[in-house]
Amino acid sequence: MSENIISQEQKRKIDWWKEKGIEPYGRKFLKQDIYQILENQTGEVSIAGRIMGIRKHGKAAFCDISDASGKIQAYLKKDIIGEPLWENFKNLDIGDIVGIQGELFKTHTEQLTILIKNFILLSKNLRSLPEKWHGLKDIEIRYRKRYLDLIMNHDVKNIFITRTKILSLIREFLNNKNFIEVETPMMHPIVGGAQAKPFITHHNALDIDLYLRIAPELYLKRLLVGGMENVYEINRSFRNEGISTLHNPEFTMLEAYSAYKDCEEMINLTEEILIYIIEKIYGKTEFIYQEKNINFQKPWKRILWTDIWKEIGINQWDNYQEVKNKAIEYHLEIEGNENVYDLLDLIFSKKIQTQFIQPTFVIGYPKEISPLAKSYKDNPDITERFELYISGLEVANAYSELNDPVEQEKRFQEEVKKATPDRPKTVDQDYIETLEYGMPPAGGLGIGIDRMVMLLTNSSSIRDVILFPLLKQKT
Repeated sequence: MSENIISQEQKRKIDWWKEKGIEPYGRKFLKQDIYQILENQTGEVSIAGRIMGIRKHGKAAFCDISDASGKIQAYLKKDIIGEPLWENFKNLDIGDIVGIQGELFKTHTEQLTILIKNFILLSKNLRSLPEKWHGLKDIEIRYRKRYLDLIMNHDVKNIFITRTKILSLIREFLNNKNFIEVETPMMHPIVGGAQAKPFITHHNALDIDLYLRIAPELYLKRLLVGGMENVYEINRSFRNEGISTLHNPEFTMLEAYSAYKDCEEMINLTEEILIYIIEKIYGKTEFIYQEKNINFQKPWKRILWTDIWKEIGINQWDNYQEVKNKAIEYHLEIEGNENVYDLLDLIFSKKIQTQFIQPTFVIGYPKEISPLAKSYKDNPDITERFELYISGLEVANAYSELNDPVEQEKRFQEEVKKATPDRPKTVDQDYIETLEYGMPPAGGLGIGIDRMVMLLTNSSSIRDVILFPLLKQKT
């Protein structure tokens, strides 16, 4: 029998309430938050929530009621509520949602409890909840049925409450810095911004292919040209690539752009915004992540990208054979890495970034892998760009924005030459035209929200901080 078909036992439970003239799926109920009741501890109360436990003692019973704000014990006695309500209570199950009216008192163990004077069924649960003493442990079920995860695991609910708080603090911080929050398109006519494989969709009325955005960058910089000097977007972006503990095809980023600033200003902004959030959440500038103490007290470590390679014995980072030899020495799988930058990225991700436990800015990336960043005046092959690593995770990417339309078009053309069918690239002539009207010098910053939440909630997988991560369909 399909699990979506209501069983005879489930139907019997619903029919029992209907025969009593009671809707098994009720209507609005005037309730107080359990948290407020626990704080006040006096008087008549009216709550609504899910039954998480029932303990019967002859003609009396205790039950645990949970709502979004907390949990409280309720006590019911047949002599007080009468035979009809007592009979109704006996037909309640763990997982049912009820409305309760009663009076607060303390048991002999000093536990605050509601003496039930009246109750009503608001929603009948037809399935067994996971065994309460062990919670919901199965990882697959936790991600696939997040609603059960939230019901059974209080810590999970706190992770997502913290995520919401982090987003609010980001907005609070940037708004106080006179940034303006904006919204830009999620469907793009061409692939722009970061290097990534896009999702492709089709607009029927216009009969054109569109790409779900891999980054909002080029649209946000158009706003700088338009005179909006400080803008940010907390955006959903999409990359049609692998799934791992650090990657989900749909993810959330903060991107912020500030006119008349540069990479150094973005370093300062990154430090300020992270410290602001951490102090608001923890009340200090350090916390434990995966058993390691992370200290955000300034100054944060800085290291030049070019110096990294010297430290591991690569004298010429742009020499393919020398880099390949180092990768082989590290016993890395080099097949499919056809150019020096692929090999450098492989070595960096497997052997270097994992060593950056404390906040570390890696500064000065090559122009070839930074097509939208401004080069140093005295070294045109290296850009004013940084990436921030914390506990081995890449958390932020920023640079001084390239605002020269001629140079930008050259770099776009180089990208097109190197493009592959699964990662198409087109010269964005509209963006080049935008730059021709004059974009002020600017700094831009991108922060991965999901990874930031991982750090601040001590979560080891990105799936733990996304309410509904993408999963392979069950067959």
